[in-house]
Amino acid sequence: MNTECNRIADQLASTVNGEAWYGDSLREILAGVTAAQAQAHPMPQAHSIWELVLHVEAWVKFACGAVQGTPIPPWPAMPIELDWPPVTAASEQAWQDAVRSFFATHMKLMEAIKGFADERLEATVPGRTYTFYRLFQSTTQHAVYHSGQIVLLKKMSA
Repeated sequence: MNTECNRIADQLASTVNGEAWYGDSLREILAGVTAAQAQAHPMPQAHSIWELVLHVEAWVKFACGAVQGTPIPPWPAMPIELDWPPVTAASEQAWQDAVRSFFATHMKLMEAIKGFADERLEATVPGRTYTFYRLFQSTTQHAVYHSGQIVLLKKMSA
């Protein structure tokens, strides 16, 4: 039975796509953001919306890989490009592609969590010292944390 895994997947789903308890989901937050807004740096030395989207997706990809047995790269020796992938294009199409990829990657993780056995939640994540339970919960927390930053940047770029 995957009761706990289903609950975790539902939490991630509400954060990304649904009715999040704390406010707007990431889908609602990112709706209508243009490439220009996504690239903007209204706060000096802060990441842009686009950079935050790529960063959150990078960690979701790490989680997806870990479910398949791929170790998450070591920290703090992880190359910055893996943690904070660079924005390599500036067009509206590239931004829309990045947003689509962001949501598709989250959907892939949600499905992986639903298919994950509750009995495996206490197993250690490859390349880490913590459990899959912590990884899955932290993935949602990470998305919530950065969603707040995205909201502020969006308001500053409007």
